[in-house]
Amino acid sequence: MLQRALIFSSSNPICSQLSTTAPPDNTVFPKRNGGWIIPFSSYQLPAFRFRNYRRTLLPPLCSASDSAANRPNMASQDEQDPRISNISSAIRVIPDFPKPGIIFQDITTLLLDTKAFRDTIDLFVERYRGKDISVVAGIEARGFIFGPPIALAIGAKFVPMRKPNKLPGEVLSEEYSLEYGKDTMEMHVDAVKAGERALIIDDLVATGGTLSAAIRLLECVGVHVVECACVIELPELKGRERLGGKPLFVLVSST
Repeated sequence: MLQRALIFSSSNPICSQLSTTAPPDNTVFPKRNGGWIIPFSSYQLPAFRFRNYRRTLLPPLCSASDSAANRPNMASQDEQDPRISNISSAIRVIPDFPKPGIIFQDITTLLLDTKAFRDTIDLFVERYRGKDISVVAGIEARGFIFGPPIALAIGAKFVPMRKPNKLPGEVLSEEYSLEYGKDTMEMHVDAVKAGERALIIDDLVATGGTLSAAIRLLECVGVHVVECACVIELPELKGRERLGGKPLFVLVSST
């Protein structure tokens, strides 16, 4: 009978990134009939460790300490809501990404936590249900994650606010400033109608450039922007000051 064991070889370019040891001579082998050859062994499977990678699950830009001074600021009306703390803890902080000096707020870990993801959507839905909102405008790209389930739950349509040359139909465009240059946001001309009430949703507000562009784009066709909403705010960048007085609702603040 031919018996084979799968062994990670150091010559494999993928396995070269893993730290492990070779199995001993009494490794368990499968048999053709579905059984197992199980010699006695205290050997345990090796623990693989990816090099040059640091994973930290912390509240955004907050110390690991649980003291009141170091907890993230939360939406004022939800200070006692335990769901906020769970959402904050599910957001991964990655330093020096995408370039040195940047502390990246990674919401992909929030999406992996089904309870935290559901709580995030529920908190927004609870705030906006019954507010006569007919449009949820999501900013590319992470606004596309949170916007559609919120829109469905409150009975509104979802309108994508996209980067240039992504929408196939006739579009309206709004230019806005970035730290090093300019960018443009676009929306289909037939996506909204004058007099509709809109919520603008994104994952994070930093300098406020994209949110302010979305506000201008909607208001130029007569849409009333009720509020902007984000999961995370970086208040030190003072993005809410660029929103022209429009209210901003956030769940977690980085300070």
